Amino acid sequence: MTDRTTEHRFELTLEVPGTADQVWQAIATAEGIQSWMMPTELDAREGGALAFHMGPDATSRGRVTGFEPARRFAYEEEWDELSGHPGADVTPLATEFLVEARSGGTCVVRVVTSAFGTGADWENEFFEEMSAGWGAILDNLRLYLTHFPGRHATPMWVGVDNFPASPEEAVKAVRTALAAKGVTGRLERAIERHFLLQVDEPVPGFLSVYAFSAGEGSGVHLQGYLFSDDAPDYVRREQPTWQAWLEGVARDHAASSAARA
Repeated sequence: MTDRTTEHRFELTLEVPGTADQVWQAIATAEGIQSWMMPTELDAREGGALAFHMGPDATSRGRVTGFEPARRFAYEEEWDELSGHPGADVTPLATEFLVEARSGGTCVVRVVTSAFGTGADWENEFFEEMSAGWGAILDNLRLYLTHFPGRHATPMWVGVDNFPASPEEAVKAVRTALAAKGVTGRLERAIERHFLLQVDEPVPGFLSVYAFSAGEGSGVHLQGYLFSDDAPDYVRREQPTWQAWLEGVARDHAASSAARA
């Protein structure tokens, strides 16, 4: 067995609106977490099981290691399987949320994620990608507490794994197609390979689009956080339509690229 002497670690801090109790409900309940991060199952107690559903075929499972209401929420995940390296000589991925109330109705949330491994290239790449992604994820928490505090989102997820373009080109194509589709709202964030819209129609909430390298093209995920009484019915009815739409955007982009060649 190789010595697990390489520490991987990153820390992020963000000020968000809300009381410590409101922030706690957002970060330490299944309904709260899936309103800004991803669909979640959570036995909300120390030692309880949790599962993050990152797509139809991707789930990260773990357990709660710290549960101090309105102060500290911590958990561990098995990141060897999550990263595609089952059985790798690494410690569990430990994540800790710390909440500190401030005057004026805000809180500071500090997130620390760490693990030990052997220093393999895939470990470094995994942490680099994850630390870059967590900045946007944590900003989702701020936006959720700003615009929809105390409400619970209905999640919607669609994706394609064979978008015939670079991630940057794919994101641009999807953003253009959303405008043509009649989605109204405002752009909250646009960074490399990702953007997030706060939408008014067809259902109030957020639409997050993320692209990543996949073979000679890209994978594209569109995730919705929808806040309305009829959102569950909307997702059951319209999610297949959104999936077909995204596949159509990929086909149209391929046809357009071929015509220009």
